[in-house]
Amino acid sequence: RNNDAAVDAGRARLPAHRVHLVLDNVRSAYNVGSIFRTADTARCAEVITCGFTPHPPNPKLAKTAFGAIESVPTRHAQSTLQAVRALQAGGVAASSPYSHGTVPIPDS
Repeated sequence: RNNDAAVDAGRARLPAHRVHLVLDNVRSAYNVGSIFRTADTARCAEVITCGFTPHPPNPKLAKTAFGAIESVPTRHAQSTLQAVRALQAGGVAASSPYSHGTVPIPDS
């Protein structure tokens, strides 16, 4: 017996985590689709694509995301700096996997 519908209904009531993923110039639509699936599973608040990163409604992205682009909020920014500054203006701390802890983004 398939319980997917019941599991999805239960997950829909759970709040999103305060994790915002910012994708900086990721070239592969297939990798971005995989990230959307992961963000859906982790209940991330949103995925922000930047620069030349494929973003909805890209057909390759839709193929690999398996519907996650409908359940994960997303937006596109022209630059990563623009995306990070918008998050910071909303009170979200910015961190990079290439650093230790939160990295302040300069004002200029």
